Amino acid sequence: MTSFSYAANPVRVVFGSLDCLSTEADRLGLGRVLLIGRPRHADRAAKALGARLAARFGEPAMHTPVDVTERALKLVAEHDVDGVVAIGGGSATGLAKAIALHTDLPQLIVPTTYAGSELTSVLGQTADGRKTTQKTPKVRPETVLYDVGLTLDLPVSVSAASGLNALAHAVEARYAPDANPMTDLLAAEAIKLLTSALPRIAANPSDVDARADALRGAWLAGSCLDAVQMGLHHRLCHHLGGKFGLPHAETHAVLLPHVMAHQGLDDADDVFELAASLPVPHSLAELGLTEADIEGEPEEELLRQALHGTRPAARPSLRALTKQVVDSFSSAPDRVRTLLTDLVETLHGYAIRTDLTQDEWEYAIGFLTRAGHLTTDTRQEFILLSDTLGVSSVVDVLTNSRTPDTTPSAVLGPFYVEGPPETPQGADIADGLPGTPLWTDVRVTDTEDRPVPDAIVDVWQSNEDGFYDVQLPDLDGPVLRARFRTDADGRLRFRTIVPSAYPIPADGPVGEMLDAVGRHPYRAPHVHFMIAKPGYRTLITQLFVAGGDYLDSDTVFGVKDGLIADFADQRLEFTFRIQGSTE
Repeated sequence: MTSFSYAANPVRVVFGSLDCLSTEADRLGLGRVLLIGRPRHADRAAKALGARLAARFGEPAMHTPVDVTERALKLVAEHDVDGVVAIGGGSATGLAKAIALHTDLPQLIVPTTYAGSELTSVLGQTADGRKTTQKTPKVRPETVLYDVGLTLDLPVSVSAASGLNALAHAVEARYAPDANPMTDLLAAEAIKLLTSALPRIAANPSDVDARADALRGAWLAGSCLDAVQMGLHHRLCHHLGGKFGLPHAETHAVLLPHVMAHQGLDDADDVFELAASLPVPHSLAELGLTEADIEGEPEEELLRQALHGTRPAARPSLRALTKQVVDSFSSAPDRVRTLLTDLVETLHGYAIRTDLTQDEWEYAIGFLTRAGHLTTDTRQEFILLSDTLGVSSVVDVLTNSRTPDTTPSAVLGPFYVEGPPETPQGADIADGLPGTPLWTDVRVTDTEDRPVPDAIVDVWQSNEDGFYDVQLPDLDGPVLRARFRTDADGRLRFRTIVPSAYPIPADGPVGEMLDAVGRHPYRAPHVHFMIAKPGYRTLITQLFVAGGDYLDSDTVFGVKDGLIADFADQRLEFTFRIQGSTE
């Protein structure tokens, strides 16, 4: 079974009438409300709010321009507002969310269209012709009130466009990389409701049942999209909308079947036919775009089809391909099947979500090939890659973070060597190498602070220039590397030198990656320890020099507060607490 997680949308949803507005405002404890919305519906909302109404803002704008938000925030401050009520379409909802982002004020949203964005924690804002999107629980409304009566006079063209916008939410949730059985159910029901309701609304705008189905579909579509990552469709719509000032819902309506075909969804042609039957724009050209506008844009070929409104070219079903690969693991042992299934679904989802090109994939294969060619017994480029991407630290936490009573673990790193020489206590493992002398006096105990005698402790570190012995072929034998045994009191004493910060090997593919993203290759100064004894969990960890460089930007993300130790006065004292394997 594929593992997944799902968090239920915490928004309170009420299907009723605008007469419920005052009750819902009381439930949120709102005493001084800013009302957002244009007069047609906001006048009725103002009457329902009564004395709770502190101020009104009647000019919400498409794509939530930041200057409009700033004007609304002035009203919030001037009138000591303690909550926001928004009534209208996506513009009113977006402005309420933007206010909540800056103020944490509770929101009560009354949608009059079918966008479904009122159910999400997503906010898109526009400044200087560029729309940026963020996802944060701070902008998710507390309550949404649906009143089907408010939608009965919504023009069919607006109804159809906003309904297709909601449909896009549900469709995108289907191919999201983190989709799960619950979001699939929500998306399927939303698609069923919306594709049934929109033609009925077009045929009879007064059909209350059709209008109610559209509202329910929008609710479910917004709910399932809120639980997953947004993908290609929303990225394109938000980019084009912000850059060219295109109408939000209509842009969604035009692009939806083309993105579906691009993603390999089997029902892309059905959605194209549905959109073609509704009174909405059917091409980007109808929205004012030209060939020159889309030249050089992301997904130019997709946009060219949408520009002319031609039937989208079908692509093989990518979901079917993923399922075919996953099904091929059906005879594998349970754990193998789980690991391979999640790996394939993650890789396929990554390729689909980023619209990975052949050239990009070939570059990635070449990158891994070069890393493999460079890897030897003394140069572990793949471990460096895992470390610098934080994967090693993630696996370390999943595997070794058993109890807060034990010393934190840390990554093994690429320079550990099996079977270091056993060395008597008190020895100098620096073997005469230059550096600041360091006397190390550590103790190993269990979680009850009882000493652990006869534990095997492997120690390794770099020299003062940042090199490990395996990187220095001129060295004769292991240096700054040894194996000790704790005494009857669980103590271990030896001499070494104070470690210094150093760069990981950066002359290979991993170094190229760090350069490309503007990251440094340095590790904070540290000494490695591996502590093992039968009956206890092996502890792999590192001690970092307090006040050392790069503690807050260690390139392998290995620093933990509990591992920062005082190396002052050329002396290190520390107690390691390890856990019994049966605890």
